[in-house]
Amino acid sequence: MAVFIVQGDFNPWQEIQKYQNSIDSLAGKIGAACIFIGTMRDFNLGDSVKSMTLEHYPGMGEKQLEVIVVEAHQQWSILDSLVVHRVGDIVPKDAIVLVAVWSAHRGDAFDACRYIMEALKSRAPFWKKERLVSEYERWVAENTTGYNLV
Repeated sequence: MAVFIVQGDFNPWQEIQKYQNSIDSLAGKIGAACIFIGTMRDFNLGDSVKSMTLEHYPGMGEKQLEVIVVEAHQQWSILDSLVVHRVGDIVPKDAIVLVAVWSAHRGDAFDACRYIMEALKSRAPFWKKERLVSEYERWVAENTTGYNLV
């Protein structure tokens, strides 16, 4: 289980490969991997967005992400997981978040990956400031709707 908050650009595919190499001892036990990569869109709330700044409270963000990942490990049969979340200045098409879950069975991998991502969007302390094409700046008050975490 690993959680990283990184400043600046990252390559999600390289992060997955690097982490998978580090958990090689699980190779024969892994039957499924579920991977979610979130990227920045060029629109939000009906407006064209040219960039955004994503901020977090150092220490608090990592701790909350770890709590979410532990909850997923308690609810599903997960062999390992990786969460990488970017902060700083971001432009459309840039990767923002990576959630990867490895398990023996696909159902656990799918469910845990979605749970981690949805909980991250609703509970992790990240703040977004968008810069619109019109040059107007605004703080984003809410995330896009996901699904019920019950």
